[in-house]
Amino acid sequence: MLTKIGSIPGAISLVLIATSILFMLFVVLPGIPGINVSPWTKTYFLSADTSAVTGARTTSQWTFFYVCGANNQNCGSPVPALPFGYAWVGGGEGAPTSLLGKHGKGTTSFFYYFAWRFGWVFWLAGFVMNVIGFFLSILAPCMRIAAGTASLIQMITLLFFTIGASLMTAEFVKARNAFRSNGQSAKIGTYAFAFTWAAWACILISSILLFLGCVTGRNKDHTTTTTSNGAAGGNRMFFRRQRSKRSTRGSFVDGESQRRVKDEYN
Repeated sequence: MLTKIGSIPGAISLVLIATSILFMLFVVLPGIPGINVSPWTKTYFLSADTSAVTGARTTSQWTFFYVCGANNQNCGSPVPALPFGYAWVGGGEGAPTSLLGKHGKGTTSFFYYFAWRFGWVFWLAGFVMNVIGFFLSILAPCMRIAAGTASLIQMITLLFFTIGASLMTAEFVKARNAFRSNGQSAKIGTYAFAFTWAAWACILISSILLFLGCVTGRNKDHTTTTTSNGAAGGNRMFFRRQRSKRSTRGSFVDGESQRRVKDEYN
């Protein structure tokens, strides 16, 4: 069992993991029908003027599952690891040439297709591992093994999420620059990336705190065991001394009795 000191990092890490999951849900949910309130209407990875692109909306906004219009309305069908060029399926003329290619039904270039695909997969894997880490962290304030296991899970989560968030950030920053170079206005989604990197920070801190909680509990257990053994050893020495004194006292009494009988006999 962890001490009160060891339980503090576990409790704080539990709150941080729950917060990171909340931030991640803020990124996943935008574009879902019926969710038309802030911050979801303002949460997207990239918003670009695609009015001059054939087959595209006037404004295209890329979210986790959808390509939507302004304010995340008029969204298309949800697609896992959505190819970037699905914003203009069947068209694409007028889009930056660096974005166009043979992937994703002939809409997306190699880099933008695979950067999003791998980024999406690692991002989602990080989300799943984070949820698992949350349930393990519930036991972290009272069990050292739970804190250690949760710390390992959170480190794996951090690895996956770092790869996913980095790939997604690189892709959409490059896409924004490509649109601007093509004379089309574009901007990065402040909310989506703020939620993403805030979740990353929470995961990082929680993994460190869980590790500290595990180490603190181990040190305390070692100290308690050492103290208990020392006390037991002291008690054994005490009783040994008492037995020795009683034995000496008994020998002295027996000797006096023998001398007294011998004197009476003489």
